[in-house]
Amino acid sequence: MSETIISADLVEKHNAERQADLRRDYETLGERLDRRGISIDDIRDKMAAFHVAIPSWGMGTGGTRFARFPGDGEPRDIFDKIEDCAVIQQLTRATPTVSLHIPWDKADPKRLKQAASRFGLGFDAMNSNTFADAKDQALSYRYGSLSHADVDTRKQAVEHNLECIEIGRTLGSRALTVWIGDGSNFPGQVNFAKAFERYLDSMREIYSQLPADWRLFTEHKMYEPAFYSTVVQDWGTNYIIAQELGPKAFCLVDLGHHAPNVNIEMIVSRLIQFKKLGGFHFNDSKYGDDDLDAGSIDPYRLFLVFNELVDAELNKVEGFNPAHMLDQSHNVTDPIESLMLSAVEVLRAYGAALLVDREALAGYQDDNDALLATQTLKVAFRTDIEPILAMARLQAGGAIDPIAAYRASGYRKKVAGERPAVASGGGGIV
Repeated sequence: MSETIISADLVEKHNAERQADLRRDYETLGERLDRRGISIDDIRDKMAAFHVAIPSWGMGTGGTRFARFPGDGEPRDIFDKIEDCAVIQQLTRATPTVSLHIPWDKADPKRLKQAASRFGLGFDAMNSNTFADAKDQALSYRYGSLSHADVDTRKQAVEHNLECIEIGRTLGSRALTVWIGDGSNFPGQVNFAKAFERYLDSMREIYSQLPADWRLFTEHKMYEPAFYSTVVQDWGTNYIIAQELGPKAFCLVDLGHHAPNVNIEMIVSRLIQFKKLGGFHFNDSKYGDDDLDAGSIDPYRLFLVFNELVDAELNKVEGFNPAHMLDQSHNVTDPIESLMLSAVEVLRAYGAALLVDREALAGYQDDNDALLATQTLKVAFRTDIEPILAMARLQAGGAIDPIAAYRASGYRKKVAGERPAVASGGGGIV
């Protein structure tokens, strides 16, 4: 049996105090959904089976280009991060895997696997880092990595990605995510076509070494750290990459990597339609790639993304198997609390999308009834499914109210006493 970080007795006591009210709320909602021809237990079971991965780099306090203000009990290393991830999984029962970023999380793979296994955790996609220079790195990525004009710098970046694959083999991972910051800050700084061709050549070399049962995710981003041009700047370029590389290559969609007001749900639909949707990095934004908590700014957009995902799920689209992961930076909140809430919000969007009356919606679409079509979505979105979320957690052994249980446990105060305080320093997202 897996170890737990938070006392099981504390969680049990916490749930006992709330269980009677939850069951009443669940029964009441069940009656309402039954009138709509929806089985609340079926929705609960689907939501209980849905999981989202935790990013290891999200466990520390984030920052901006201007400053970073460390929080209490900052993880000292990847092993502290794994313990923090175990707390999130214990209380939410929705986050059983951890996504590592190399070289930030580099350690003996066998030790990593043992540390995660203690808590029943597994590993999601491996993430390579060629957008920053590592300690003792021979060549700098200041002017790019996989698309760099210098062949030796490109070779170094390729070898790093191959190393990530090897680490992932030991850990049981089945995917590699590649995001690069390559681009330019001034007109004329690079030749667009040559840079993209160099990138494709580098990616072809990485792809050729991919294990048979792995997938390769490439991630587009409109800007930053390159502000004039970015090598993989949008979903169209990302799709071209996936097509060029082959059947194991897919597009990853980060919700913050688009211009404001871009129709992300339509991008998702296109990638599903042409069988190149690899998965998601869930977060939220107001102005750019803010990496805010999922659903904190525009929960309706998150719901609309899941509306497309559920449509594909119900229609059994061939090859549809998206990976789900959070990707956030927590500047003013406890990262554990933010990640727990974000996992819940992703589940909430999925659950609400399951409530959409698909038959009615299709009819309104065929009849060009714009008003009732959009209202059909709103009915599902406005349904308060909190009792389903809580019941799914309860039955899986989690906490009815994860934040309340976490705060009652005193975990943050405990680790603050064990982990040395980190001095406030310069900018940086991690």
